[in-house]
Amino acid sequence: MRTLTGAFIVFALCFTSCKKDTVTENINITVGGLLSLSGNWSSLGLTSKEAMNLAVNDINNYLEQTASRHRFSAVMYDTKLDTSLTQKAVRDGLNANIRFYIGPQSSAELGAIRSFADSNNLLVVSQSSTAGSLAIANDAVFRFCPGDAVEGGAVAKTIFASGRTVVVTLARDDAGNKGLQQSVGAVFSSLGGSVDAITPYAINTTDYAAVLSALKTKLLQHIGSVGEKKVAVYLASFDECIDLFRQAKSDALFSSVHWYGGDGVALSNVLISDNQAASFAANTQFFAPGFGLPLQPHPDLASIIATIKSKTGIEPDAYALAAYDAMWVIARTVIALPHGANTFTKVKTVFRSEANRYFGITGPVLLNADGDRSTGSFDYWGIEEAGGTYKWKLVGKSM
Repeated sequence: MRTLTGAFIVFALCFTSCKKDTVTENINITVGGLLSLSGNWSSLGLTSKEAMNLAVNDINNYLEQTASRHRFSAVMYDTKLDTSLTQKAVRDGLNANIRFYIGPQSSAELGAIRSFADSNNLLVVSQSSTAGSLAIANDAVFRFCPGDAVEGGAVAKTIFASGRTVVVTLARDDAGNKGLQQSVGAVFSSLGGSVDAITPYAINTTDYAAVLSALKTKLLQHIGSVGEKKVAVYLASFDECIDLFRQAKSDALFSSVHWYGGDGVALSNVLISDNQAASFAANTQFFAPGFGLPLQPHPDLASIIATIKSKTGIEPDAYALAAYDAMWVIARTVIALPHGANTFTKVKTVFRSEANRYFGITGPVLLNADGDRSTGSFDYWGIEEAGGTYKWKLVGKSM
């Protein structure tokens, strides 16, 4: 049985979504999952859902053996990366007295609910939001992955080290992907490279003709100046990159340079299921970074990955596994709160303390002053064809 590091203390908790009629009944705490289960970036949503459910099962097994009356459960809300659906989900959750949330996945969603969470004392833990604009001290939001400054810097250094001196950057018009575009550009420029940024495209874009036309103009200019081996394209996107890749495939110019991506598409099951888009990615040696796991793996890592994959058919990445860790830290927080009434400030203080002392499946969490994970490495995932099908392959790690 997987166990939680540290002691549990049984107490009467006031700040929880719980029901308690007699002293012998369990204290039930529900955690809401704000996940894209059927929309963009659903690969992460589905694996995060199973990570949360697995954590709930492991936590409750542990609590039962320790004779604790606390029990945890999870309720999932399908946000589809849609800010309005995410806002509705937290309103519905609040009406159901849910005070803890894991997700949402995207920075746009997180930005849309941050003020509501602050004003209603809802503790929100995103496993995958990276936007630097949401690095705000003392708010209700915590993030269990490195921010765009860390990821963007790592990717920029990798692109520059590969011999590229010019990068043309593209991004979906949302906080997280724009933050990555800006971070990659800033670090690449600081290294001595040249950056040519294209205005981010609207989130509802389906026809990328105008985007590709602008990109073609820039590529012709830079290739003519330094040669195609010195030029790269960086794209910060979610699964909509499939449509862009399909449309780009018809022009050999776009395949003449290397492409790089953001974390929003790494290990996407949807991408490798589309032969046209996947072949373009493979031909351009496209790779995308995923939050990396520690070099010294947690002893339970293999079994947790196998369990999640058996439920979803998808290999969970570190962002999904961060949802597992987030559930455990929420449980540790609930148990560690002192007896009696607790302010939301106290809840956040205890959460931060429990996170910083927790070594989970994704390694040490170690939050910074803004409540975000302060360190992290990245695995680079590329796409290869094997036997007529495409699959993700680990092709490198951040420098």
